[in-house]
Amino acid sequence: MYARRRHVYFWLMAACLVLFVGAWAVVRLFSTPAAVAMCVVAMVVPPVAAVVANRRGPEDRWWDDPSGDPKSDEWWDELDRRKRRER
Repeated sequence: MYARRRHVYFWLMAACLVLFVGAWAVVRLFSTPAAVAMCVVAMVVPPVAAVVANRRGPEDRWWDDPSGDPKSDEWWDELDRRKRRER
């Protein structure tokens, strides 16, 4: 999963660069408002890319690591309907 998120981040950032460079290298010659609009879209892409790259999927089980309290861990495992992990 990590590799896929990294690839998506790469492609989003590449799209951001293409939008920004394309806006001021080519599009501004034909339409300044279109170039500005492309830059506004390019400005929104990096935060979206960061959210996508740092998103956790359902297979990333970081929130339910054992707490150390056996009774609490057993209760949460029962709620999640899963078997107890043996360490």
